[in-house]
Amino acid sequence: MADQTNPPQPPPPPRPGDSVPEGGLDPTQVFSAPPGPPAPPAGAAAVQPQGQGSTPLPPPPKDTSPPPPPPGVQATKEMGYDDEDLKILAQVGNYRFGSVATGLTNEGVIVPAHAETNFDEQKFLTLLRGSISLTRDEKWRIIQAIPKLSQFQIDELQKILSEEKQKFSELSPKHLLQLMKLEQKHTEDWKDLISIMKQKDVKKEEESQVDDIRKQLGL
Repeated sequence: MADQTNPPQPPPPPRPGDSVPEGGLDPTQVFSAPPGPPAPPAGAAAVQPQGQGSTPLPPPPKDTSPPPPPPGVQATKEMGYDDEDLKILAQVGNYRFGSVATGLTNEGVIVPAHAETNFDEQKFLTLLRGSISLTRDEKWRIIQAIPKLSQFQIDELQKILSEEKQKFSELSPKHLLQLMKLEQKHTEDWKDLISIMKQKDVKKEEESQVDDIRKQLGL
């Protein structure tokens, strides 16, 4: 009798460098786990009552500071910034969300053929590489799934990535230091992804050359 308590687990999704089925990766394999509910804002987690009759503490005050000023513009309290905003702005200098990723390129990233969809491939890759919510492996799997994505899915994905960029750009300066660290990590991940994809292309080319030689020799 089959063991009903431990059903077989699905195989893990492929990783950069793994072989991809002809015709593209199935979109259901893009994420290693289904996306969960959005995380609550930092510091806004509800405090659980400690027994009957206790009253939960009120949430912390809402951050009302405006988005960071453009690089080179001196932020002041008269503009709505508080001491913490000014402190972080002094630490990050001219950094603004997205400024680290602008130093990256899409060179070496091959977009699979997609006869059923029409979109700007370079714009798509630029939005993808700038995301700090997707992992390196998820970005690779999205690229490999492009041949099987519908036009609606492509358009929605670009919309989500654009909204993510806009949302993080509008956060107050208090978040800039954390955003900078996250962006630096994802920048290194993108460079690593390009390196893996280039190595895969070189290996495929070498294998193709070996096959040609075998054919010429009648092997």
